[in-house]
Amino acid sequence: MRVTVLTGGATPERAVAFAGAAQVVTALRGRGHEVHVVDLATGPLSDADERQRLVVDVGLTPPATSDLVQGEREMLAHGLAGLAMVRSADVVFLVLHGGAGEGGIVQAALEVIGVPYTGSGPLGSALAVDKDLSKRLFRAAGVPVADWIMTPPAVAPRRVKQTLGMPMIVKPSKQGSTVGLTLVKRDRELTAAIAEASRWDDEVMLEAFIPGRELTVGVLGDGALPPGEIIPRHELFDYECKYTPGMSEETFPAKLPAALARRLQALALTAHRAIKLSGYSRIDFRVTPRGRIFCLEANNLPGLTRTSLYPQAARAAGIDYAEMCERICRLARNFPHQRRE
Repeated sequence: MRVTVLTGGATPERAVAFAGAAQVVTALRGRGHEVHVVDLATGPLSDADERQRLVVDVGLTPPATSDLVQGEREMLAHGLAGLAMVRSADVVFLVLHGGAGEGGIVQAALEVIGVPYTGSGPLGSALAVDKDLSKRLFRAAGVPVADWIMTPPAVAPRRVKQTLGMPMIVKPSKQGSTVGLTLVKRDRELTAAIAEASRWDDEVMLEAFIPGRELTVGVLGDGALPPGEIIPRHELFDYECKYTPGMSEETFPAKLPAALARRLQALALTAHRAIKLSGYSRIDFRVTPRGRIFCLEANNLPGLTRTSLYPQAARAAGIDYAEMCERICRLARNFPHQRRE
């Protein structure tokens, strides 16, 4: 199988994408597949480029990427369609996070080119990345979510605390990896938290904080993987805890009553379908001490680094990393396809 891994990009999660791509490339080449790598911001990677960029260490903070934005725009406008390694691929494996790579724009470009790609289509991708819209659809489908307000607040600022309570979560509406997220505990912290989130997105979500256990459920094809639990060393499962080995304790499968595990899996599948995801995804939850479940968000292109949650969930289901990548490829949209001559 000829696979082109599309990764990198000009988002704050660029390093996360490269770290995941490093694992995917090694796994697929180990299975005997012909694998090429393309950075969405700069183009095809040579062997030397791969050795330099495809590293498993993410770092403690998101990288600066402003100088790469124009390159990404040019790649999306005409660069991708002009690459033989993209046009002739059996599958384009997307290892992208945030921005155009995860939000439906890359997916739409690949639809136009007519090449199969992993993950969800343009609509599902856009809905998953937009936390406001996805929460509305989850709630309509019967998946419980925490209360939230978008900025500028629909209610007077003095009533935000009354509406959501304290503490609350303030985060960019269309970012992942907890980039720009703040746990606000005092009124005086709210303005700074909104300003920080606004650095990363044009929309900011204020969300009621749900105390309790942090759980996640992967979806692969038409089935849900075993739920996992995350216990971070920091108060929240932040960027450092997600991508630094040893900064969180992750248990797969989570130690849960069987009925609760089944309920989480059912809600994950409902959420996955409610926003029209396909192929694979990861749905994150909080469960209160009294057992109430709240869906936090959906990840349409979940992380695939060595510390990421999705591969751990697959492993708990008896699926090793290389087999997981194979299955994701087989689930690619329009795969197998009729190659154009």
